[in-house]
Amino acid sequence: MAAHLVLLVPYASAGLVAPPWAVAGLLLVWAALLVLALVLLRGRRPVLALAAPLLAAAMWLLVLTAGDLLLGWTA
Repeated sequence: MAAHLVLLVPYASAGLVAPPWAVAGLLLVWAALLVLALVLLRGRRPVLALAAPLLAAAMWLLVLTAGDLLLGWTA
């Protein structure tokens, strides 16, 4: 859970590169992954909660890379 909370910093600072609507979408994705991690942590397979920070990092990188290549987002 600490790794997922640490990822809030790059998600929130994505506004240096991405437009506000993209940052809002990224923060919604981060929150959804946090809820998923909490549900998995309380479920039968809590070890799957470890995948949430990895998925969050990959999603952040994918969105910002796609935004740069396809939409011309730059710092």
